Amino acid sequence: MEETLDIYTKPYDPQCPQVCMDEMSTQLIGEVRAPLPAEPEKPLRYDTEYKRNGTANIFMAFKPFTGQRYTQVTDQRTKVDWAYFIQALVDQHYPHAEKICLVLDNLNTHNKSSLYEAFDPPEAKRIADKLLPCCVLPFLVSVWYPQALSHTPSRERGNA
Repeated sequence: MEETLDIYTKPYDPQCPQVCMDEMSTQLIGEVRAPLPAEPEKPLRYDTEYKRNGTANIFMAFKPFTGQRYTQVTDQRTKVDWAYFIQALVDQHYPHAEKICLVLDNLNTHNKSSLYEAFDPPEAKRIADKLLPCCVLPFLVSVWYPQALSHTPSRERGNA
């Protein structure tokens, strides 16, 4: 955990911004009935019944020192979707940065193989080379710095 905290104690450097990245799946719902209009001392009221309209994935990158956030909504969460989000961070949001200190969890899509699945090898390497190794919380893993991996014991191996 100290390694993660150390990342945030470093002074802000626009040539090496610290960016936290995560994603979430969300359910898309619609109204079945029109809401009841607001009346004096009664707010607008919605029925609890809803219509399912599928799901979507939301990627978000957050720059803690400036409060900037970048989001992208996709139909699903795949390695290729993640790779295109990272490419956008590198090319659109931080094109002048020398490196990006990317803090993320150990989800199976968060690794260099995702870049190589989405792009030709020279492009995948270009993007990967722009990402600086960062350490993250013990239950998280940075894919860019394998020497600093901290693993949470697995219950399957009999460890608690």
